[in-house]
Amino acid sequence: MRRVLGQFMQTPRQTPTMRFTVRTRSSTCSARLGTLHLAGSDIPTPCFMPVGTQATVKGMAAGDLEAMGYGLLLANTYHLHLRPGDELIARMGGLHRFAGWRGAYLTDSGGYQVFSLAKLRKVEEDGIRFQSHIDGAPVFFTPESVMRIQRNLGADIAMAFDECAPYPCDRAYAEQAMVRTHRWAERCIAVHDGQTASGRAQALFGIVQGATYRDLREESARFLASLAMPGYAIGGLAVGEDRDTRNRCVEWCTSVLPEEKPRYLMGVGLPCDIVDAVRRGVDMFDCVLPTRNGRTGQVFTSRGVLNMRNARYAEDEGPLDPDCDCLTCRNHTRAYVRHLFVTHEMLGPILATHHNLSFYRTLMARIREAVQADALDAVAERYASLTGGGLSTEIADDR
Repeated sequence: MRRVLGQFMQTPRQTPTMRFTVRTRSSTCSARLGTLHLAGSDIPTPCFMPVGTQATVKGMAAGDLEAMGYGLLLANTYHLHLRPGDELIARMGGLHRFAGWRGAYLTDSGGYQVFSLAKLRKVEEDGIRFQSHIDGAPVFFTPESVMRIQRNLGADIAMAFDECAPYPCDRAYAEQAMVRTHRWAERCIAVHDGQTASGRAQALFGIVQGATYRDLREESARFLASLAMPGYAIGGLAVGEDRDTRNRCVEWCTSVLPEEKPRYLMGVGLPCDIVDAVRRGVDMFDCVLPTRNGRTGQVFTSRGVLNMRNARYAEDEGPLDPDCDCLTCRNHTRAYVRHLFVTHEMLGPILATHHNLSFYRTLMARIREAVQADALDAVAERYASLTGGGLSTEIADDR
């Protein structure tokens, strides 16, 4: 038994593999309520995963996230392999011990980060060669190495290695990337043994690709479904396409993917986009918006998205959101939060991030309640103003 952060944590015993149960289906659309059963965590779906790329949700302590009601976080293979190293994390007992997180983890395979961060990269049949964005060191990711890294990290859910096609791209490139993603998924399955280095059970999800081409999206979903994986993600979206295009792509995928398996839309998103995808049968979401925007002073509220640097809040004694009961709104005024941002105090981003994640927690709870009541239209209307662009409904004024 080992003492970590003031708590005794035992080496986990072999646990049952992930299970997913669908409890309720909407009678008016493809939305459903479910539960994702992971080691020590039962996650109600539809759910939102805060992004903890480098084993931290920026500005948030693990205990605060747990108290807020989150049970599943996202971490990233690419970043953690580069720093501090997946082998070091394995020696520390895996991500859960390393970060002091008692919930569950999903690790993104790093395919998207290779394409978005690596200046020099070369896609080969065996994998992708690229240079680290930190020091330029050469790195070679293969399906096998990515599985090994995620096994060391100790995630409850690992993602298969994929090639994310850019937007826009021609059909030939999209098909090539999709077929390579399928071959890599088979190689991931071949070496994945369902267990982490620390002994936790680990489920492996496949990632549907195919860019914005219907036949490719449907082919990819059918192929991955034939591999009988525990769950499936829809990748290659939220990369610049418009809302209608994304919704069509999601619908093409979910119409083919198995009903009894969880579906995860990667990198989405805005509240209105989440409602759109829930209507189309998606169960899991992640996005940097609540944390990244919180760090820059943008907060999601029932009145729209506010920029807390604006001069209009200099003497505003109200909470960020009068309809919110989070710690920030209960204890601090808009005037104080604005003061923290304009004086570059670190507490400002922390308080705004805390509020935004509370907002998303409430959003998902309202979505689940609405699915249960067959009333998603009301939720969609409530969050319709939180759409696209730069998000803010105001003009920044930093006087």
